[in-house]
Amino acid sequence: MFSIRELFKIGNGPSSSHTIGPLNASKEFIRRYSDCDEIVVKLYGSLALTGKGHLTDYIIEKTLMPKVCRVEFDVDYNSPHPNTMDFIGYKDGKIIGQMRVYSVGGGAIEIEGTPKRVCDDIYPLNKFKEISQYCKDYKLRLYEYVDKIENDTFNDYMEEIYNTMKKSVERGLQTTGILPGKLQIKRKANYIYYQNSKETDKTEIERRKTVAYAYAVSEENASGGEIVTAPTCGASGVLPACLCYAEDLNLYSHKEIINALKTAGLIGNLVKQNGSISGAEAGCQAEVGTACSMAAAFLSELMGGSIDQIESASEIALEHHLGLTCDPIEGYVQIPCIERNAVAALRAIDASKLSSYLNNGDSKISFDLVVETMLDTGKDLSYRYRETSEGGLAKKYR
Repeated sequence: MFSIRELFKIGNGPSSSHTIGPLNASKEFIRRYSDCDEIVVKLYGSLALTGKGHLTDYIIEKTLMPKVCRVEFDVDYNSPHPNTMDFIGYKDGKIIGQMRVYSVGGGAIEIEGTPKRVCDDIYPLNKFKEISQYCKDYKLRLYEYVDKIENDTFNDYMEEIYNTMKKSVERGLQTTGILPGKLQIKRKANYIYYQNSKETDKTEIERRKTVAYAYAVSEENASGGEIVTAPTCGASGVLPACLCYAEDLNLYSHKEIINALKTAGLIGNLVKQNGSISGAEAGCQAEVGTACSMAAAFLSELMGGSIDQIESASEIALEHHLGLTCDPIEGYVQIPCIERNAVAALRAIDASKLSSYLNNGDSKISFDLVVETMLDTGKDLSYRYRETSEGGLAKKYR
């Protein structure tokens, strides 16, 4: 399993698989074939169907500048992966290089014919059950296990992740106006946070602010702002919302917040390793479902939950997203994506609290089992419900 650095990445929205992945692929192609004077990029599957709304062509053309570039959308080709792209480089009218790339989620790419990266394959244990037993044997918290595996600069990296999350919330809360794209959706985070509400119940105020935080980051993402993939751009609002919720409670130190983020990263890493974090591969359950699971683990860690309780919180959060489809209207990461981040943030709070009420040593459903189930469910979903904008709300809304 790779470093958590490969999960938490700082980048620009609106989609890790449709913008950050293609950006990284474009950079790699130029590195390999710098002599080409013209490049044709062919997009297939979900990249072809929703690439316009996700700004895929824009980010490719921008990255390949000043090379002459033509991006083609092929919606008919039956590609081997839902996020497949072909790069073809020309010099003086002749092909000098070709590269097929799969954008596999969270900004990560795989290049056909190139061995998968192994340099960061640093975690010897790849299942929650294995990690849990190890931590119990050596009396470690989950974040302490992460500290044993990651290198000496990891704490500095997590500080950078924390700061980026906070800044994305702050920018989103202060910005008003219309989100880019033809849907012409008004930003709502500022209004939700600052509205003159008559509510006096402290819990309701905390939940309203949590919703505002999730909207803030998701609206920043939809605008191409800088966010943290947690685990993806489309689900980037859930964990920061719960982070700010936890800080509002004023119960936890900064060090405890950072440690809980490490626990969240470990959970996301396990889903990425054994399931999927790609909406095009497994639907929104893989993105927002995983984000909710990470946020629930984050909160359970802060609450001092046992390893079994953290597992239960993560499992509950993901289990109750099983079957969630990915059907962005017009291909924009706006409807239902922004609202969905807010719902998942609230659900993460509830999942963490529910796990604290239970006798978690006798749970019938393990975290590993629900991750495996999520991947199977994603494979069973009709392709229309996997980030194609051909099913669900995207089909009905015209």
